[in-house]
Amino acid sequence: QLQLVESGGGLVQPGGSLRLSCVVSGSSLNEYTIGWFRQAPGKEREGVSAIQRTGGITRYVDSVKGRFTISRDTAKNIMYLRMNSLKPEDTATYYCAATRAFVIGTIDPRTFSSWGQGTQVTVSS
Repeated sequence: QLQLVESGGGLVQPGGSLRLSCVVSGSSLNEYTIGWFRQAPGKEREGVSAIQRTGGITRYVDSVKGRFTISRDTAKNIMYLRMNSLKPEDTATYYCAATRAFVIGTIDPRTFSSWGQGTQVTVSS
């Protein structure tokens, strides 16, 4: 069974940066499309970014394009989300997730079957 554990969240000032990590165990990252999601209080879970399991094609939600970068280290079985120029509206609990499916169009959380426990990111002065 695939297990995912996030880390790297915290409190950061607007304009600051954080790097989230997600350690994956139980199977190789190469077999999965991986993604990052976030959920703010009172809001639905939102797909932020994803890497397709083949070809390494990346996708981003418009609100983070140019600021966030998703990556993976398949040798270490770790995925990352580098977040720059953070804004207060980026405040949320961030989750990593994995699926054997290909992600086409919107990064839909219903497509993903394995999830981490989440890490809190707070952007505030």
